[in-house]
Amino acid sequence: MNRVRHRLPSGDRWYEYPRYQFDNRSPDILELCGWALDHLGIEWRYSNPTTISVSKREAVAAMDEFIGPKY
Repeated sequence: MNRVRHRLPSGDRWYEYPRYQFDNRSPDILELCGWALDHLGIEWRYSNPTTISVSKREAVAAMDEFIGPKY
């Protein structure tokens, strides 16, 4: 679960949503992961140079359907 806090004048507001993250220092492994996600039609992005993130609702649902929910 990704938990996000928004600071508002009326107080903090929290929300959460499921996401997948794949972390690896090898560019070859990350490229292979991205290739596989592309072939499955799952939208992904780099959240930093060593991490692939799958966080859009439709993409997470597709991952849950393909490999089963992670929770």
